[in-house]
Amino acid sequence: MLQDRYSLAFKLYPYEKSKDQDAPVAVRHPVVIVGGGPIGMAAALDLGRQGIPALVLDDHEGIGMGSRAICFAKRTLEIADRYGCGAPMLEKGVVWNVGKVFQDDRKVFEFNLLPESGHRNPAFINLQQPYFEKFIFEAICAEQERGAPIEIRGKNRVEAVDVKDDHVVLSVTTPDGPYQLEADWMIACDGAGSPTRDMLDLGFEGRVFQDSFLIADIRMKNNTFPTERWFWFEPYFKSGASTLLHKQPDDVWRVDFQIGWDVDRKEELKEENIRKRLDAMLGDDVEYEMVWSSIYTFQCRRMNKFRHGRVVFAGDAAHQVSPFGARGANSGFQDVDNLGWKLGLVISGNAPESLLDTYDDERIYGADENILNSTRSTDFITPKSKVSKNFRDAVLSLAERHTFARPLVNSGRLSVPCTYDHSSLNGADDLAGGPDTSRVGSPCKDAPVGDGFLLDQLGNDFVVLALNTQVPNSLNIDGIKVRSVSLTASDALAERYLGSESQAVYLVRPDQHVAARWRDYNKAALRSAVLKACGKE
Repeated sequence: MLQDRYSLAFKLYPYEKSKDQDAPVAVRHPVVIVGGGPIGMAAALDLGRQGIPALVLDDHEGIGMGSRAICFAKRTLEIADRYGCGAPMLEKGVVWNVGKVFQDDRKVFEFNLLPESGHRNPAFINLQQPYFEKFIFEAICAEQERGAPIEIRGKNRVEAVDVKDDHVVLSVTTPDGPYQLEADWMIACDGAGSPTRDMLDLGFEGRVFQDSFLIADIRMKNNTFPTERWFWFEPYFKSGASTLLHKQPDDVWRVDFQIGWDVDRKEELKEENIRKRLDAMLGDDVEYEMVWSSIYTFQCRRMNKFRHGRVVFAGDAAHQVSPFGARGANSGFQDVDNLGWKLGLVISGNAPESLLDTYDDERIYGADENILNSTRSTDFITPKSKVSKNFRDAVLSLAERHTFARPLVNSGRLSVPCTYDHSSLNGADDLAGGPDTSRVGSPCKDAPVGDGFLLDQLGNDFVVLALNTQVPNSLNIDGIKVRSVSLTASDALAERYLGSESQAVYLVRPDQHVAARWRDYNKAALRSAVLKACGKE
């Protein structure tokens, strides 16, 4: 039987019987994506926009209740802009830049995440995950109307996966019974508890932290809390060992209480017990209504490999971090951004299958970076020894009075995009005076260009970015289309891409990471860099 594991916030793709279910033999699809969460939907959107047929199988008929992931970083919004769903996210989301850190009833310090001026997107928005997913789904619908070959099947639960040398066989259960289908490639985006991972008997290694946090989403209108991220260590209201407060759209506030490891979860989730914690924090005169609640534990783990033959794992199915630092959904979005163009080139015959091994290399590097930072945050927030707690308290005391100690305070180092310094796809870095922040392997930084922004002009293609110099209008290198963008660089654009140089030429990948850079254009050097970035050299 197909039973729902959770209630839906939005029912978007109700079950319909497909032709595949009555086919005499299993129908083959180019790409099957297992899991209809934000990462699976984003993968379908990426591939469909390239004209590659993508089939999503989800065991529900829409998006689950609960805020879950709420903090979405600038890099995620930049990717969403390219996917056609960034604008509604930004319009609905709550923009925040200021964070404040407290211990007991004292403010230790505050920080401002507002990046340098001249970016389309803010450092972060808060947006409940159901809305985030819904905007991706709406972008898929818009692309379907334009002919994108994307299909979503609700109430299609994958029960078994058989990986062959050149395809994957999936056994699927539906309300009308079981059927089989085949996939040239399968992307597993089925979450931290990934059934696909279990079906293939693949491990998930790392740390499980012995602590619990209670999430309470409440709707309240008040003038007490501004639109900021507030974090308390050992809060004076005694509702938990630490507490985190965020504002979300629709007058909903997210509160996370650290409640310890040895707790009775059933008791803690009773509304009267949640309200006791909230009332101690907010006071008796603040009216609110409960919206959603949950309890989670910290886990910082990943698979040894993300690619297993014709099956590729992405998002929480591949790696999991604690929620502090907003690295979960944000890193999953970067997985898709990295995988999409590579799989597209492989399927179109413009790159060898080995290019997908660089997805493994680059995103494992990104996952390890996230796990390292997330583990450090968790260890600081939940010290497990007297020595580590004494260190934590000393840092907080110093940070209140001395600037040098503030970088040591770790209430969740917030997500930043990964720089692939050691990627095998990296080409030459021959811009001696170029800025370090735009070095080869780094994600391109946005900058004002005329009435718009640089990242809009780069788009989803291989691009030769010429600054204060000339390059051919367009190129075709071994079947790879390379667009040219020629700009006169001054102010922020020059600062971010020229440094002390008067001109530059950049090769930018479809995921807007720098593949190579030079001072002068050289046709042979560009060709070599494009071939290397596609795994052909």
